[in-house]
Amino acid sequence: MDIERIHTPVMLERTLELLAPAIEADGAVLLDATLGMGGHASAFLTRFPRLTVIGLDRDTDALAIARERLAPFGDRARFVHTVYDGIAEAVRSEGFDEVQGVLFDLGVSSLQLDRAERGFAYSKDAPLDMRMDFTQGRTAAEVIAESSEDELRRIFQDYGEEKLSARYARAIVKARADAPITRSAELVAVITAATPVAVQRQGHPAKRVFQALRIEVNEELSVLQRAMPAALETVAIGGRIVVLAYQSLEDRIVKRVLQAASSSTAPAGLPMELPEHRAQFRLLVRGAELASESEQAENPRAKPVRLRAAERVRRPS
Repeated sequence: MDIERIHTPVMLERTLELLAPAIEADGAVLLDATLGMGGHASAFLTRFPRLTVIGLDRDTDALAIARERLAPFGDRARFVHTVYDGIAEAVRSEGFDEVQGVLFDLGVSSLQLDRAERGFAYSKDAPLDMRMDFTQGRTAAEVIAESSEDELRRIFQDYGEEKLSARYARAIVKARADAPITRSAELVAVITAATPVAVQRQGHPAKRVFQALRIEVNEELSVLQRAMPAALETVAIGGRIVVLAYQSLEDRIVKRVLQAASSSTAPAGLPMELPEHRAQFRLLVRGAELASESEQAENPRAKPVRLRAAERVRRPS
């Protein structure tokens, strides 16, 4: 496998630039909450020779590749098999109380998309699995088979923001009554048949349904809602967090948490802000940054990315 060919880290130089002031010193620790195949981690370990990286991932295939790729860095690269809402325990398990940097690169990884057998891609026929950790949890095929029509509609609407969620849920329930839907091509055929021709011209009709199923299978949004506050809690004073989100549902959660952390908690009407009400973080970028046009052209997976970042300026007394 040519890792460099199949995996180009998104907004790599910008993440290096934003995190650099916090992780340059001796003894600094970076928590890579979504290690994947180690693209970002490799660059950080190379650029900052005194840095230790704790890499988290729920995907055992990705961890195996990252271990091999980062082996030259010795014990400066640490690995923890966990979902990223297990951040606090992972940091403690490696002997640290806090970290100087946190990086989230959210969404589905290049490895998961490019391996057809994982079932993430609507363009490739494969068993409907979609589990990021294929050692546990329900598969997408099980979600399709076991969910009621109302549940399917909710999943497609809430997690895919799909306008035709009711139509697709109804079509799936009707189709599965004749034969189980166990492969991606079978699900795509059902969705396509239920999609008006005019809508089909606007893009692949299965895109949002597959996104919704992936989020449901991996509980991505609920995990992120727990992981963001846990990550902020691990950041030392002067430490920084950078988050790359690829769809609006994730980005809203990140935006809300960072805005709250960087806002005063002083009750309205106080004549002055007391020290204990001051924000614990300050935002490092205005709104959400996009990848440059040149990066988007070179790496299509950078097109939807939204980057947000913050620095801890104080801890509660």
